[in-house]
Amino acid sequence: MERPAASVPGTQAIARAAHLLRLVSAAGTTGKGVRELAVDAGLTRTTTHRLLSALRAEGLVDQDERSARWLAGPELFLMGAAAAPRYDVTHLAGDIVRSLAVKTEESAFLSVRRGDETVCLVREEGSFPIRSFVLSEGVRFPLGVASAGLAILSFLPQEDVDAYLVRHPELVARWGEAHDAASLTRRVADTRDRGYAVNPGLIVPGSWGLGAAVFDHAGRPAWALSLTGVEFRFGADRLPELGRLLLAHAHQLTTRVQSARRM
Repeated sequence: MERPAASVPGTQAIARAAHLLRLVSAAGTTGKGVRELAVDAGLTRTTTHRLLSALRAEGLVDQDERSARWLAGPELFLMGAAAAPRYDVTHLAGDIVRSLAVKTEESAFLSVRRGDETVCLVREEGSFPIRSFVLSEGVRFPLGVASAGLAILSFLPQEDVDAYLVRHPELVARWGEAHDAASLTRRVADTRDRGYAVNPGLIVPGSWGLGAAVFDHAGRPAWALSLTGVEFRFGADRLPELGRLLLAHAHQLTTRVQSARRM
């Protein structure tokens, strides 16, 4: 995620706390221990525990008494409920995601852009018995890594794409050489030409993904529909049909979102 300007007083502490909140919420109902959170956040264990304790005092996180793992707190639920009418489109997307899973027999997803990441909001299982479990509700990926994020990144203005690549040189160290600036630039160009993104097993070998952007009322890529499955289900003989279905469902959701925002 892009960090706020350091010249604003208190920015560093707020950014660290916000980063921890995202890490805790992404851990879902299993939570995470303080040591793991410290590593993920790039902080010392002492600093991490101090920030988590302050967040717990405000009800933003909680700690399981038996496992000592940290979980999302009740105030996050209340804040989310207050923000949902403005940002949540899952009520508009549910039947579209289900339709995509039924027609393709693959697992289908809705993800939302949050800064320089995507967060999975909805998962619908396909009927094909062999499945990929790379993505589930609450899982975050940087833009350009999973197919949903690549679809969103590809349809941002070029200056935003260039700025994103400059901000995130760490993608190579975490996700491999296939995520350097030159490789991502090529995949962005391919996605724009094709209309949908393809992830050929770059996160987990043998697990492929397709993603298509969903646009808000201003024409910005704010969400994405995606499919995941095993490699042999995404062969050259089937890929164009999967892409066609994915784009059709993404267009349907874009139309629905834009119509709802005008009401």
